[in-house]
Amino acid sequence: MNEAVLVIEDEPKIARLLELELQYEGYQVGKAGSGTEGLEMYGDGQWDLILLDIMLPGLSGIEVLRRIRAKDATVPILMLTAKDSVEDKVSGLDLGANDYITKPFRIEELLARVRAALRLSAASAAAHSSSSVTRDTAQSSEHTAENETGWLTAGGLKLNEGTREVSRDGQPIELTPREFDLLVYLLQNQRQVLSRDQIVQAVWGYDYYGDTNVVDVYIRYVRKKVDNGFTPPLIHTVRGVGYVLKEQI
Repeated sequence: MNEAVLVIEDEPKIARLLELELQYEGYQVGKAGSGTEGLEMYGDGQWDLILLDIMLPGLSGIEVLRRIRAKDATVPILMLTAKDSVEDKVSGLDLGANDYITKPFRIEELLARVRAALRLSAASAAAHSSSSVTRDTAQSSEHTAENETGWLTAGGLKLNEGTREVSRDGQPIELTPREFDLLVYLLQNQRQVLSRDQIVQAVWGYDYYGDTNVVDVYIRYVRKKVDNGFTPPLIHTVRGVGYVLKEQI
């Protein structure tokens, strides 16, 4: 295991604990004690995952997250914070964080989430690579749910997994990384009713320990972007079960 993890945490005891535990698990570890230092270390190195505290001196963790995501949409970022409200969690996730860990945390849980994030990152990179090869060799078809060029389509909605382009009726749609992954899963399984647990496992990972109500929040975000102002609506709620993406309900 050679993955490199950057820990951006201003509490020395927590930073040291994370460093020791991650090193014991075989990871290479870098440490930064402020937002400014963390951003500099991010720019100077090649990191496979970032553990980022929200409450930091200098630049806040949220600002560090925002600046990293402006340049890099793929590196997994796990937020560390003492805040535990749903609104705080959703705020960090919506800005592009991959997961959210509330202090105090069990080190076993944190390590499990690190492993899950790295697995998902590796799987995503492999899928994008495969999609790129497919796009170079396959014939395009706009009338199928998924075709050989990496496009997923439904009711005027088009999504390309490789280029991360999303549009509906020709109008481009901007999605956060998590919103994009959720929409991909819905399109890949259109006309199938998906439970919240299924969505959490597919989009957030099998080792995600958070509440499934985060699915409701993100469904609302994605629905606002892909359905509001368009017809017909594509994302539907199946009461007591979950959600389904289809052109007719």
